[in-house]
Amino acid sequence: MKILVYGINYAPELTGIGRYTSDMAASLAAAGHDVRVVTAPPYYPAWQIAPGFSARRYATENSDGVSIWRAPLWVPSQPKGARRLLHLASFAVSSLPVMIRQLFWRPQAVLSIAPSLLNAPAGWLVARLSGAHAWLHVQDYEVDAAFKLGMLKGSWKKRLALKFERTLLRRFDTVSTISGKMIEHALNKGVERRNIVHFANWVDTSSIHPLDRRSQLKAELAIPEHATVVLYSGNMGAKQGLEVLATAAVALREREDIVFVFCGDGPGRIALHTVCGDMKTCRFIPLQPTEKLNELLNLADIHVLPQRADAADLVMPSKLTGMLASGRAVIAMAHQGTELHATVSPRGVVVPPEQLEPLVKAIETLAGDPVRRERLGRAGREFALAALSRDSVLGTFEQTLRVRCADAQQSPGTDAQSKGFKDVYEDIYERDEA
Repeated sequence: MKILVYGINYAPELTGIGRYTSDMAASLAAAGHDVRVVTAPPYYPAWQIAPGFSARRYATENSDGVSIWRAPLWVPSQPKGARRLLHLASFAVSSLPVMIRQLFWRPQAVLSIAPSLLNAPAGWLVARLSGAHAWLHVQDYEVDAAFKLGMLKGSWKKRLALKFERTLLRRFDTVSTISGKMIEHALNKGVERRNIVHFANWVDTSSIHPLDRRSQLKAELAIPEHATVVLYSGNMGAKQGLEVLATAAVALREREDIVFVFCGDGPGRIALHTVCGDMKTCRFIPLQPTEKLNELLNLADIHVLPQRADAADLVMPSKLTGMLASGRAVIAMAHQGTELHATVSPRGVVVPPEQLEPLVKAIETLAGDPVRRERLGRAGREFALAALSRDSVLGTFEQTLRVRCADAQQSPGTDAQSKGFKDVYEDIYERDEA
């Protein structure tokens, strides 16, 4: 099949949505499909254009059997509120001509990746005009998260944004997302159950695996051999709730046998470094290249996965898959009843989000109990092998995509799916059915 993938994040970004989108595209190409990607130059999580790429020019390249078309965008140094929206809109506008050009290629499936939802209209339009299957994959509900985390404010803005989101979601032939709770959100937003697919994030369990030795990074970072390493790796942004982890490092600063390692970048890095960066029990390092990822994840004796309470079930942290696959103990911050709690609690430790004392107690308890750490790490590894393996998840996705595209060619679209592009915007201003 000819498959067009449309999303703002892509390799060589080392973390988050870009890593999963590029892995998915490469897997589809390896399965024999003709795959094109329309994306932006890499900028995440540092919020700076990566060396060798331009924020101002269009470019094309080929990687892993995938043809990649890059459109320019504006990247703010402080991605908050209106500036973040302008950033997303800049790519939506600049990439539109590239997407329209793909009509002459006649794709059979168009896969739009959210975030950013602002790309979705163009993805849907190209699918409709080319007769392709329109598929929207939701990695997180950015509209809900933006308002709950205070990135955007205003009741009328929220009503308008949610109406826009609801209208778009209902137009796509297929809407996939990464967890059961996020599927419930799709249903609540009016997507028909028959149009929803569970497409979980995955991990390459052959490249991420437990080491039978100490990670080389422990010596490189001058961490004492006897010390227990508490690792956070990933984006340092608003949804992570990292402030409590930095405060925990301060609370445990007299414990020289517990060392905190913060690996990553993002808008919150400077504030975190200000709080605990000068302590001898803390290390700050940049994101590691792919070839060092397994060494990094095995540096941890304890992985810590913080998350703000108000982001629960709107996002499912992508970094969790690698943590579990590494065979190291995990502490997650989540309330009971959330999917993160349900995933981690049978094979890790879960504490309430944004609460210092339970987090500090959990770190101290696990630091003093290597037998329990080993048992939890083994359980996490077994779960990753059984439920999160790359070949299993992507193989099932590819089969589902084939079937749904074949079904679409055999049956006409519904009235709702075949409404015009203009109708999408007109519907935003209609009153919700009550």
